[in-house]
Amino acid sequence: QVQLVESGGGLVQPGGSLRLSCVTSGTIFSLNAMGWYRQVPGNERESVAVITSGGIATYADSVKGRFTISRDNAKRTVYLQMNSLKPDDTAVYYCNTVRKGVPVSNWGQGTQVTVSS
Repeated sequence: QVQLVESGGGLVQPGGSLRLSCVTSGTIFSLNAMGWYRQVPGNERESVAVITSGGIATYADSVKGRFTISRDNAKRTVYLQMNSLKPDDTAVYYCNTVRKGVPVSNWGQGTQVTVSS
């Protein structure tokens, strides 16, 4: 069973930066595409960024140029570097394994990101 543990969230001022991490277990990490998602209470969870097993990244339009997804297969970890944060980025952030564009594993607890002055 795949386990996903997100960390790195916190409170940051607008314009600030955070780096999220997601450590995985129970899967052959290097073979999986991985994605970051976020959810605001009352809204559906949305895709933020996805990185393929080969390292090709795609981003939601709302974060292009500000966020960078990366992976370290040796550490079984996917990262999300978030720069120039805006209040609209406030959400709980989750990672997941991705197959055919769809998150397929059970969700972890996520990590809260709050952007506020």
